[in-house]
Amino acid sequence: MKKIIFFCLVLLGTGNLFAQENTQEQDESRLDFTANIQNNHLWRGLIITDKPVVMGNLSYALDKDKKWKVGIWGASALTDDKDGTHYKEINYYVQYSDGRFYIGLWDLFNSRNINTEIASDDIFHYSNRRTAHIIDLRTNYTFGPSFPINIEADIMIYGGANAGEVILEPDGSYKKNRYSTYVQASYPVIKDKKVNLDAFVGAGFALNDKRFLYGNGENSFDIVNVGIKASKSIKITEHYSLPVSMMAMWNPSNRFARIQLSATVF
Repeated sequence: MKKIIFFCLVLLGTGNLFAQENTQEQDESRLDFTANIQNNHLWRGLIITDKPVVMGNLSYALDKDKKWKVGIWGASALTDDKDGTHYKEINYYVQYSDGRFYIGLWDLFNSRNINTEIASDDIFHYSNRRTAHIIDLRTNYTFGPSFPINIEADIMIYGGANAGEVILEPDGSYKKNRYSTYVQASYPVIKDKKVNLDAFVGAGFALNDKRFLYGNGENSFDIVNVGIKASKSIKITEHYSLPVSMMAMWNPSNRFARIQLSATVF
């Protein structure tokens, strides 16, 4: 399974990439990258790092309508966390989006604080027992204009030994994955104004176990991410505006809260 997933990601991306018509105009319009800077990194109700983070996303559209894309997403903290570890992450993905429906297959690799007794810190290691990679299936759907709620559902379908996703037999052999799942509903409370406001609530559970990644380990289902996000665009020059946002989130399961400030530099 690990070989199938890995090679499907690679072949689907590179095969379609080089199959496109090789003109400079098309390459420039389909290839893109963005950069963000944030005061921390919060993900599905988890605090990945409390330190400032720089993020980058490089993507290539496989079709002229830009519905299919392959890409590389990466991030790095600017300083060490208080435990002396340093957050660094590199992910690969292939995705489809038509504006309302999204589905993507992501390969996540966070190299911070890998316990080498249970997981490999080798980025090319994909065994079901020890890989620190997580293959994450992501979906979301936005309903029509009269009911613009967005429903998200994400499942960790492979890997994640360092995240506690892999359960072993007493002899150390592979037994099963937990398949931690995250579901979220978000709603645009204020839209098309100078400042827009979204509200969201997210829950976690596991498809194959009583415990899951996002909670406190006491409940098989729990609310793990509740918050609001305000966003606006600051005009810097006649031709450049800076999108910025502020998010307040609470994790009722783990009993913490954070504020996040973010800017999309380009």
